[in-house]
Amino acid sequence: MRIDIITVLPELLTSPFEASILKRAIEKGLVEVHMHNLRDFSTNSYNQIDDYQFGGGAGMVMMIEPIDKCISKLKEARHYDEIIYMTPDGETLTQGIANQVSLQENIIILCGHYKGVDQRVRDQFITREISIGDFVLSGGELGAAVLCDAVIRLIPGVLGNETSALTDSFQDGLLAPPIYTRPADYKGWKVPEILLSGHTAKIETWREEEALKHTEDRRPDLLED
Repeated sequence: MRIDIITVLPELLTSPFEASILKRAIEKGLVEVHMHNLRDFSTNSYNQIDDYQFGGGAGMVMMIEPIDKCISKLKEARHYDEIIYMTPDGETLTQGIANQVSLQENIIILCGHYKGVDQRVRDQFITREISIGDFVLSGGELGAAVLCDAVIRLIPGVLGNETSALTDSFQDGLLAPPIYTRPADYKGWKVPEILLSGHTAKIETWREEEALKHTEDRRPDLLED
């Protein structure tokens, strides 16, 4: 998988890809992540990539020309399955969306900044708009990092245990059940006996029941869906 991220602040996106699972995925050659500084595509001597809104209003707007130049250059080299815009008014990121995006071969992620992008960018280039929640950040970079983390860990070979991602919360529409590790008894706080029984079928039934209880308690809306 190849991910190209278009950003005004590439330095904000460096560290997430230099540690842990994402770093290992890149080192294994399972994913390529490339940052593109939008200012490199400005035709202005000051590397300007934003301007005032037509009609007035507070906040600067990212201009269409540098974005067009960057996306066009990338598309000359390869086909892209999705061009994603990170924006607060996009569809809220879910595990289902992460699953879908993880199946793509090449994607572009455009990070919004300032007041947002010229609407013509969204009309002409963007195939999907994604939000990480009902709140506003200073830019789309952190949202892009969240999306990349959610997607890359799903690529086969990235996680040490292939079944790990399949048992995460939301994969089956439920929250994950409680989990425990050693010691089995700590200060009198004990691990449920069923988990120590070695009876696989009964353990799986317990986990399914606990996942349902956990979801009913914390996220009953998931059961409605």
